[in-house]
Amino acid sequence: MPILSKRGIEMPPSPIRKLVPFSETAKKEGRKVYHLNIGQPDIRTPQVAIDAIRNLDKTVLEYSHSAGYESYRRKLASFYQGFGINVDYSQIIVTTGGSEAILFTLMSTMDPGDELIIPEPFYANYNGFAVAAGIKVVPVTSRIEDGFALPPIEAFEKLITPRTKGILICNPNNPTGYLYSKEELEKLRTIVLKHNLYLFSDEVYREFCYDGATHHSVLSLEGLENHTVLFDSVSKRFSACGIRIGAIVSRNQELMTSAMKFAQARLSPPGLGQIAAEAALETPATYFDEVVTEYIGRRNYLVDGLNSIPGVLCPKPKGAFYTTVRLPVDDTEKFAKWLLTDFSHENQTVMLAPASGFYATPGLGKDEVRIAYVLKLEDLKNALECLRIALSVYPGRK
Repeated sequence: MPILSKRGIEMPPSPIRKLVPFSETAKKEGRKVYHLNIGQPDIRTPQVAIDAIRNLDKTVLEYSHSAGYESYRRKLASFYQGFGINVDYSQIIVTTGGSEAILFTLMSTMDPGDELIIPEPFYANYNGFAVAAGIKVVPVTSRIEDGFALPPIEAFEKLITPRTKGILICNPNNPTGYLYSKEELEKLRTIVLKHNLYLFSDEVYREFCYDGATHHSVLSLEGLENHTVLFDSVSKRFSACGIRIGAIVSRNQELMTSAMKFAQARLSPPGLGQIAAEAALETPATYFDEVVTEYIGRRNYLVDGLNSIPGVLCPKPKGAFYTTVRLPVDDTEKFAKWLLTDFSHENQTVMLAPASGFYATPGLGKDEVRIAYVLKLEDLKNALECLRIALSVYPGRK
């Protein structure tokens, strides 16, 4: 039998999706599974986006420009300008989801063996993108006791080597919901300039900031025009995960020229997705007011409920719709599997995402899970009750 590539062997499985076979079996057995493992909101996609597809009058679904439809990029540039992010449409490449934006950028800026510093825990697929690009993830650990705040800059300094090419953050953060402050971003600005690094920022949850907190984009930092790259996506902003539309946004023309070659190699981003995404930019502000209010209610109920369970520690996130939680169990991967294979409360159970897959440092996250509060409040109440009872009877409880 022909052998697999080293890259194929090293590609990590998704900690978010690898337990899916067990959840499918549970459903076939008649159990209700509450999915707290994946960031798939139950929020309605804006009607204007649905209508744009439903009322499509095209007779040919042709390729778009490799950078995306110009009309969409121009409209997207105006959208960013509304947040004080002054970019031109030519500084945007539309991608197949935020995933492709990250992969194209890493391959455009880093060679195999180069190093990328990322605060952990981080979005698990960053590990996969790094393997695909042949680069090394160097984690700097944030702690649940500190609410997952940015680690001290001294911790970053210690990790920088001649192979270090950049720092990647997710703001607001997936999987912790932490929102980086302007002061924290300024500290990153200092170290990026000092060591001539890239600063990559995944800002797909920009609209979801709570308790009066404000989101600050890396593209708003002065003096970093050639250092910063923004990764974006409509998946979570407009609850449109299935249309697979993201973007690379940068003022660094050399980088964008390089990324464009990768974009040309895959021909074009999804046409129907761009049509829906362009229409979605007409969504009224009241949509986000309602969505943010809904998420705040879900967050408050879930976090307060989790912290009322003996042995559970759950910081209150300031953004996104995730929280990383410490549970009093021996191994959250075993616990998450047990919930699907052995546990049932009133014919219901819960699916969680073990947090070890969100860390690069071996051994970390074994007693943590990521929970996505993307379900309506009634479902969250049932899911929390299942989790409360499960923790009281789990054989591996600490």
